[in-house]
Amino acid sequence: MQTQIANSDLRKAPPLLPPVDISEDPAAITMTVDFAGVEKDAVSINVDGRTLTIEAPLALGEANELVSVYAEIKANTYRRIFELSGELDTTSIDAELVDGVLTVRIPKLERAKPRRIEVKSA
Repeated sequence: MQTQIANSDLRKAPPLLPPVDISEDPAAITMTVDFAGVEKDAVSINVDGRTLTIEAPLALGEANELVSVYAEIKANTYRRIFELSGELDTTSIDAELVDGVLTVRIPKLERAKPRRIEVKSA
C-alpha cells in the first residue's frame, strides 16, 4: 500500500537544516551555507538581538500539480538559527549567494579584534 503525501502536509513539515561551515579569522566570522536551488531574492537573513536567522524556500523542481507518493525530503523551507556572540558587529553583516552557496560574513567589533601592544622603554 502506498501512502500519498498531500501538499498541505509538506507545508507543515519542519524546515530542512542546510549544511553550514563556520570559520573565523582575526576580523570576522564567515558562514558558508549550502542553499542549492535558491534564488538570491528569496534568501532572508534577519538579526533579532543576538539571534541570526537564515532562511529560504526549498524548491525541489517538482511540478505543482504532482502529488508525492513518497518523499524523503518533506520540508519546503531551509532554515538555520544561530546565537551570536556579543563580540560581533551585527550592523555590518555582508552576504553573497553564488551558485547555490551563501556566504555570510559577520565582522568582529573593534574591541574584539586582536591587537598588538607596543612595549615602551623608560
